[in-house]
Amino acid sequence: MEKAIKLKVRKELNGQQQLNIIKLKGSLISKGYTEIIHILDQDDDFHINSFETSLENTNEVQDFITAFINRENLADTISLYK
Repeated sequence: MEKAIKLKVRKELNGQQQLNIIKLKGSLISKGYTEIIHILDQDDDFHINSFETSLENTNEVQDFITAFINRENLADTISLYK
């Protein structure tokens, strides 16, 4: 069984924020957590990025994303979406 993980990403980003979001997505793929990330509009301000990962990786992936957000000071830019 697979678990869907969703990220809420602000649409208005500066260049550094855009680069950091791309790094995060690339890291998720290169670490083998997922193969593809889907992007949908939520509203005028946010996108929802979603991907599936194995159940055994769910906590590890969420911890990785949270650590990345904290390390890169992206709390106002991206968050896990429940």
